[in-house]
Amino acid sequence: MTSLATTTDINIRSALHRQRLRHHKLNPRTLVIDELGLAHARTRVDVAVINGCIHGYEIKSAHDSLNRLGTQLDVYRHTLHKLTIVAASRHLERILSEVPDWCGVIEAVEGPRGGIWLQRVRSARSNPDIEPVMLAHLLWKSEVLDLLSRNGYTPKELRHPRKYLYEMLCEVLTPRELTNAIRNFMMCREAWRDHLARA
Repeated sequence: MTSLATTTDINIRSALHRQRLRHHKLNPRTLVIDELGLAHARTRVDVAVINGCIHGYEIKSAHDSLNRLGTQLDVYRHTLHKLTIVAASRHLERILSEVPDWCGVIEAVEGPRGGIWLQRVRSARSNPDIEPVMLAHLLWKSEVLDLLSRNGYTPKELRHPRKYLYEMLCEVLTPRELTNAIRNFMMCREAWRDHLARA
């Protein structure tokens, strides 16, 4: 029987990094970030793996409610290429009935020695609803200006409000190019180093 004491956020997060994400951390072209803000910090995803796509992992421990899940999904479906919910057993039935079928689901259960073991229930598939403009919001304004300048936009054109700058960027970059730009800029953000997930 799953223990409410052990299936906490911190224990599930630790198990996720140890059991599922360690190989990503060994790849120098992949970022694993805890608490990644989305849509200009409207919400955060617990863990994000950024390489050829942006795969978010949302943790729902035994101590969490699912009251915010609907609001979170509204943002996730427009900003993440893939999403996996990592949940305590008590939430599993409701999550499977409420999340889109492209979302992956992992059950966090208590092992025989009290540790957390992650069991895959459903693999994540590509999100069909992602919006490139919302994805572009992961870039800082200075980064967007840099990319637009490289693509021939004039200083006068770059004085548009930020909303339009993101739209302009999505007109000149493919989704794959945009994702690669996000990863490359994030890897250069020195201020983020304290927020990168540790092994």
